[in-house]
Amino acid sequence: MSQPPPPPNQPPPGGFGAPQNPPPGGFGAPQNPPPGGFGAPQNPPPGGFGAPQTPPVPPQTPPQTPPPPAQGPGYGYPQPPAPPQQQPYGNPQQPGYGYPSPQPGYGYPQQPGYGYPQPPQGGGRKGPSAQVWIIVSAVVAIALIVGGGVWYAKSSSGSGKSDNSASDDRGRDKGGTGGPGAGSKEKAPADTAAKVLFQVPAPEVKDKQEIDSVTGSWLTGSVYAKAGVNKIVGYDPDSGTTKWTLPLNGQTCAGSPEISSSGVAAVVSESGKRANARDRKPCSDITAFEVATGKKLWTRSVKTGDTPVAFGEVSISGTTVAVGAGYYGGAAFDATSGKVLWQPKTGSCTDVGYAGGEQLVAVRKCGDYGDEAYEVQLLDPRTGAVRWSYKLPKGIDNAKVVSTKPVVFGVDSGDITASGATDVFSLDDTGKLRTKITLADGKYEHACGVGKVHDCHAIVVGNDKLYVPTEQHDGTAQGARTNEIVAFSLATGKTTGDRIDAGDGYDIFPIRMDGGNLLAYKSGPFDKGAQVVSVDGTNLRQTELLETPASAEVLGAISSMVPKSSELLYIEGRLFFGKALVSKPYSADAKAYTALGFGVK
Repeated sequence: MSQPPPPPNQPPPGGFGAPQNPPPGGFGAPQNPPPGGFGAPQNPPPGGFGAPQTPPVPPQTPPQTPPPPAQGPGYGYPQPPAPPQQQPYGNPQQPGYGYPSPQPGYGYPQQPGYGYPQPPQGGGRKGPSAQVWIIVSAVVAIALIVGGGVWYAKSSSGSGKSDNSASDDRGRDKGGTGGPGAGSKEKAPADTAAKVLFQVPAPEVKDKQEIDSVTGSWLTGSVYAKAGVNKIVGYDPDSGTTKWTLPLNGQTCAGSPEISSSGVAAVVSESGKRANARDRKPCSDITAFEVATGKKLWTRSVKTGDTPVAFGEVSISGTTVAVGAGYYGGAAFDATSGKVLWQPKTGSCTDVGYAGGEQLVAVRKCGDYGDEAYEVQLLDPRTGAVRWSYKLPKGIDNAKVVSTKPVVFGVDSGDITASGATDVFSLDDTGKLRTKITLADGKYEHACGVGKVHDCHAIVVGNDKLYVPTEQHDGTAQGARTNEIVAFSLATGKTTGDRIDAGDGYDIFPIRMDGGNLLAYKSGPFDKGAQVVSVDGTNLRQTELLETPASAEVLGAISSMVPKSSELLYIEGRLFFGKALVSKPYSADAKAYTALGFGVK
């Protein structure tokens, strides 16, 4: 895990806490900010900019038996039927990642993607217990309340989504073809010193049991869209002025990492507003909207019998919006009209979920409970017809898609719990195995969500290579820590010798491909700003594109977003961090935000 920067000496007023609404006129209001505002030369309000939020404590002992279907869909996601003492999805010792825990109040998983530590899966795999994670989390929180600002340790897992614009649908799928440097769009400005563009204050949360979801963000050249509670708001990416607001029936559960070529994105949301902190509606609404205007194109749901199916993921490929529901299977819709292209299938095989972008890839599960076999399939995005299928070895109960063109996916196998993927498979255009890449547990700092099909972060495919960051280690200077990005060949499975050094005091991880170049994020020492760099795919030369301000307030706010875990988006000199979950503040003076924006324009 990355080490936090050396702290200053005095704690700020307000201390450590979760998000709450700032006082009227507080700094960083995204609409009509007061003169000076956040980022202008004025003093911030007490509590400091971006005081981090307190992660909720995950349930320590998940029940072994889900509630029966007759009790309703439950909160967050429904529990599918299963034999006694068995979980319907994923590992039988723990509820599937992205689907609800039977524990009341945890309709959303405590997953690495949102900056909260997650207990590892059970089922005999070795790793720290839930109690250990809770203790470590508390110790880290206390240790990081340090003088002069609040600093967060980097998460080694997360939800740093790839850039999603109409002109570049999904960064993780770019760069698979063409020579190094070909098609690169991001150019270095004359001055890389970024200013704060604006920030979105976190919504007020009053109940300590309440965890509200604001999952989903999208960035184009003209709009930054961010999910709020029961809505999505489109902002001018330079000023923060509100351009549009799209009301939703309930809180968002998932957002498409892609924007279609026609400018359409999609979200999964709850079917109604929550009445209280314990109230969770099923994540059964799928909505498509135009990012430029906020116009809702349609909202749809599908049922099994009389029960709406709750979905945990959504992805876009071409003109198809595909949603996955794990045990219940998947469905797809036309992005413009909302026409149902296919619905969850009955029988022994179901689609666990999909990954979109340049191609549509499904993870399919077949067989009776306890004896399932998994396959990775390339689908026709308009019909769902299978073009080819690759069967996973027996005993592997997960597959996380890293890239859809070429198709590259990872699995977490063996006695492993802390890594995103310990084995990565590279397939050719016919679905045949090219090679397998082994990523030793504890050596690399990428992450993939458990039970999610397209939730891998800090691991990128391009130039026929797999780019992954190493864990931090000692640097060349005394006391300095650093890491690097290394590359593996998708043809041989061996390291290529490519080594992208962060430099002493810095930590680096890949964001996405930009043609043949790799975009990477670098966090620095306590007195240096964070950077976005472009790495030439041939000579590995790093070109700085942006550097954030280095003030303690700004760096503390960035750290609280946990960059490797946040919805991290970069386009044309603009960098945005987005959070997915918010909870009650730890301190009445705490300040927190669901989005931060920086730009060199």
